[in-house]
Amino acid sequence: MSAKIERTAPINKSKNQEVVVGFDPELLKAPFSLRCGALIIDYIFLVSIPVITILVGRSMGFDGAKLLNSEISNAGWLITILLGITNFMIFPLFAGQSLGKMLTGLRVVKANGEIPSFKNLIMRHFVGYPLTLITGGLGFLFSIVNSRGRALHDYIAGTEVIYGQKKTKV
Repeated sequence: MSAKIERTAPINKSKNQEVVVGFDPELLKAPFSLRCGALIIDYIFLVSIPVITILVGRSMGFDGAKLLNSEISNAGWLITILLGITNFMIFPLFAGQSLGKMLTGLRVVKANGEIPSFKNLIMRHFVGYPLTLITGGLGFLFSIVNSRGRALHDYIAGTEVIYGQKKTKV
């Protein structure tokens, strides 16, 4: 009896890719008031850090220019900048949500339902938002009048804000 050993090439396992099931942006359109609420939550979150550090500095006896140039004030601004980058770039890059969007159930996605890329987020936050603000906020009002709820910064970045959890099929 002879034993025969066969070697086969290992089976390449393909990476599981999330595919959005039944993605319809018109049905998942985020209400304008909820988008505003998420933005207010993000704003309160970021503004509270320097306010707290100034209050702590005041309780430590710092006053006026001494307070503004103190180490505690500088640390507060540094933390605010780092949290702002985390909240508006890193969280949306990995989860599609900022803290305000997490609390309100909103999610930023590409027009096809995928999580936005770094390029999409750069366009959204550093090109789209400034243009929206330059127009006096009219860019935000686009989300009220169109069927998919996209604002000017969403059109520029190729993104949408949807309400609800996405169901995925792996």
